[in-house]
Amino acid sequence: MKHLPSLLAIAVGLAFSAGASPALAAGAKPQLGSFGVELANRDTSVKPGDDFDRYANGAWSDSYALKDYETRYGSFNALSDRAEEQTRAIVEELLARKDLKPGSNEQKVRDYYASYMNKAARDAAGIKPLLPTLQRIERIDSLAKLTAAFGSASMDGTATPVGAGITLDRKDPNRYLVSIGVGGLGLPDKDFYVNPAPRFVQIRAAYLEHVQKMLGFAGVQDAKARAEAIVALEAEIASKHWDRAQLRDRDRTYNLRTFAQLQQEFPGYDWAAHFAASGITKPPAEVNVSTPSAVLPLLDVIAKTPLNVWRDYLSFHAVRNHAPLLSTGIDEAAFAFNGGVLQGQKAQREAWKRGIAQLNGIGDAVGQVYVARHFKPEAKAAMDTLVENLRKALRLNIQKLDWMGEATKAEAYRKLETFNPKIGYPKKWRDYAGVNIVADDLMANVLSVRRYAINDQLRRLGTKPDRDEWFMTPQTVNAYYNASFNEIVFPAGILQPPFFDLNADPAVNYGAIGGVIGHEMGHGFDDQGSKSDYAGIQRNWWTDEDRARFEARTKALVAQYNSYCPLPNQCVNGQLALGENIGDLGGLSMAYTAYRLSLNGKEAPVIDGLTGDQRFFLAWAQVWKSKYRDEAMLNQLKVGPHSPPTFRVNGPLRNLDEWYRAFDVKPGDKLYLPPEQRVRIW
Repeated sequence: MKHLPSLLAIAVGLAFSAGASPALAAGAKPQLGSFGVELANRDTSVKPGDDFDRYANGAWSDSYALKDYETRYGSFNALSDRAEEQTRAIVEELLARKDLKPGSNEQKVRDYYASYMNKAARDAAGIKPLLPTLQRIERIDSLAKLTAAFGSASMDGTATPVGAGITLDRKDPNRYLVSIGVGGLGLPDKDFYVNPAPRFVQIRAAYLEHVQKMLGFAGVQDAKARAEAIVALEAEIASKHWDRAQLRDRDRTYNLRTFAQLQQEFPGYDWAAHFAASGITKPPAEVNVSTPSAVLPLLDVIAKTPLNVWRDYLSFHAVRNHAPLLSTGIDEAAFAFNGGVLQGQKAQREAWKRGIAQLNGIGDAVGQVYVARHFKPEAKAAMDTLVENLRKALRLNIQKLDWMGEATKAEAYRKLETFNPKIGYPKKWRDYAGVNIVADDLMANVLSVRRYAINDQLRRLGTKPDRDEWFMTPQTVNAYYNASFNEIVFPAGILQPPFFDLNADPAVNYGAIGGVIGHEMGHGFDDQGSKSDYAGIQRNWWTDEDRARFEARTKALVAQYNSYCPLPNQCVNGQLALGENIGDLGGLSMAYTAYRLSLNGKEAPVIDGLTGDQRFFLAWAQVWKSKYRDEAMLNQLKVGPHSPPTFRVNGPLRNLDEWYRAFDVKPGDKLYLPPEQRVRIW
């Protein structure tokens, strides 16, 4: 998931060695239902074996009406809403204070938020805050200046068909590397430019109108014809892009070149000038060209496209990308397409929510206060224990694999043993001393934060990576696995119900947060994460035979998910979502193993007529309850690496024998798979 932390939890059965009854702690009351699952959400008219998501969450889905600003809603969104409210309380306290030290994190948080919330100032300014950028674009009269504009696209907030960024070297994670890739599209994916289906035709027509409107705000004359040229240019750029499933392949996207080789293989473009404009003043000795067969033809597109089209292209993206920071008229015009057409939103999120989101650029400044208020030491201790339990469970699962040989298992054990869990918050907080924030100039604040982020990346070249660094803020409701550091990272924000509840039945905590922890561990062993070893080095540590057997199983999983179609003629891309689907399947499997081990050979009590195993699987389903607008679902299918939530519930379960036994799923049930068709990987 690019998605989580927790002493007292041990007492309710999270530790294998607890030895105590797995019943609820005396006098404790979980936040949801009588044991941690809201049973009123179920639609018991549906058989579990026909649609487990519907069985677990159907009544909630029928009763919940998406708010006008919501594109989707579920457990993750509910928890994100809570984190936003908690952050808002912190910010509002700061707004009321007059004693904040200038230059302090507190002052920066307060004034950044205040500058966003000053709608009157934004409306009075109109397009003016963007004029310096638009004027620079208008002065582009040579390929050299265009190249410089592409190099500075990140700072200018525009777009570029080819770009460079600083990443960890996947084959030497003790150094940073400049990577070259492609981009430059205004629609979510290349398929949006060519798909003949009516919904895509309608999106393209609306996009043309959107481009025209944004150009109008930039003062462009004859905007319709010029918008048509921009859309045609983007369609040509899109035709060179790799498919998203191809972009997941870590072998194909690692193509090391010296700078001399880069110039020789990709001629006609001043790479040194591009790098210099992006802040890389000295050409790097080596670069990684992520998508060579896309970069080369795009250089030809750059050379042959008239400069006036490129100026319009950059102006459009500048206005569009900054629209939420400008006047209400510009903001609402951009939202009509970006939120309305693409996501199905009827209205924007409340202004304070957007203001809180703006603070992500200095997220650790908020995170320090958030952790002090909302993340208890006992939560971190319990999470440390739970992670170790899941590690033990995965080792047991690996031991039992009949398709993996001992040599590969030894490497897998080594990787598992060296997993580095990070729980709650970082050891070191980011230093925002270089960020200047004032109360009355939103654009200046945005540029200061943007400059900080770019300089933070540039400083890495030539240095050794800091393995204590975090790439999410503590208040984020998510988690991630980082293959180069072989680490699993769980921010504090996700350790709340329904994912984790100190007073919930242990079956619930294992099925919910346990499944999520297992999911992140599973990424270390998915189709791409499994290409890196215990030290984070991308190399093949498998025997050829074991890898072939692994890929046969993943191929079967791809075929399963390809058959799931939440919209007419629009189905899950099983290859694109493969890593996440392996994470779900493996994560739930190891969480179940951990749960059964926690019972010490005993059976869990029946609660509200449900066995421990039934409660475990209901908890998993409760985590993924969700409701989508069709427009947002289409985006998820085309762009997102995750399967839609209903298939994150049903997809893994129909492959697990334990679920069949728990709910007496039989042949004839819609989710039933014959045993020989069930996929078990980890």
